[in-house]
Amino acid sequence: MKLWQWYKNISFMKKMGAGFALGMLAGLLLGEHSGIFNPLGQLFLNLLKMIVIPLVALSLMVAVNHSNPKELGRIGLKIFPFYLITTGIAVVVGILWAKLTKPGQGFSLPTDAAINVPEKPSFIDNLLNMVPANIFEALTAGNILAVVFVSLVFGLAILFMRHGDDTQENNFGEKIYQVVEAANAVVAKILAGILQYAPIGVFGITANTFGSQGFATVIALSKFIITSYLGVISLIVIVFPLIMKMFGIKPFQFYKDVKDAMFTAFATSSSLSTLPVSIAAVERAGVNERIARLTLPIGATVNMNGTALRFGVAVIFAAEIVGISMGVSELATIVVIGVMAAVGTAAVPGAGLIGMSIVFAQAGLPIEIVALTAGVNVLLDMILGLT
Repeated sequence: MKLWQWYKNISFMKKMGAGFALGMLAGLLLGEHSGIFNPLGQLFLNLLKMIVIPLVALSLMVAVNHSNPKELGRIGLKIFPFYLITTGIAVVVGILWAKLTKPGQGFSLPTDAAINVPEKPSFIDNLLNMVPANIFEALTAGNILAVVFVSLVFGLAILFMRHGDDTQENNFGEKIYQVVEAANAVVAKILAGILQYAPIGVFGITANTFGSQGFATVIALSKFIITSYLGVISLIVIVFPLIMKMFGIKPFQFYKDVKDAMFTAFATSSSLSTLPVSIAAVERAGVNERIARLTLPIGATVNMNGTALRFGVAVIFAAEIVGISMGVSELATIVVIGVMAAVGTAAVPGAGLIGMSIVFAQAGLPIEIVALTAGVNVLLDMILGLT
């Protein structure tokens, strides 16, 4: 019992880093014999696949209902489009840098990795597929875009029932929301258990990969990290200043005003932990208090630019590893699903891990790469938090 409490009290990122480091060591020492650890990794991958659909569906329905129709309309017309656009830009920046640096080129997965390359529908077809003819078929087939769409529709329907003029509808809406909220709490508890096992799964995947690929894995992951860093620097130095100038904001003065928030984000690797400092910083910069306290909490849980950028880099990284060529239509779809994944999983623990699983599932890429990159997240999260 004491051992379990000790394990639980270690931070998630430290455990993931330790799992990766031990897996790397085991793989390099045991070589091909490290395949004996692969079942540990496969169990983790199966658990991820199991939880993704209910997690996305329930968390989106609950998130929509954290507002009211009037507030949702007022905020939605101004704030959400801006957040979605900047998140989409972050995915694009990640894709462009990965296309330039080619982090996955020259590396391959162990032969037992599952690669399921889907057919390549057009971008319009993907948008049409968001509206499923059969809801249950979409759920069982793992059509993430359809799951997101249906969850938003159900979430909005519950929201309007709860806040409508009909008393009976209000009661029904509240009861349905309580069931959804309770189910979401159950899924969150299951996810917490999966994340406790995650370091062991990362150990198994890492050991198996390093055992078969050796130091080529180190080179590939180093390129993945460097590419992500280049993407973040581009956002901070080029993209964000351009956006600021569009709205008449002086970039140098802005960064000077919010430097405390940026340092806190770097130190904590958490947007939510940085929120009080961020609010104080923008208020000092002259932003209206009501606007700051309304928009920043939403941004901290929705506008996940660093996470979105990582999705863009990871997709190209994985596609190069398995030899999949992605055209404009496929990449446009990745941008859309990347934004949805970043928004839909932002408020849950292990958001990057779950979100990347969603993107990979939609793209038909092997989820083993998600587990492999999870081990180096400790080196990425600090700088990704700056965005």
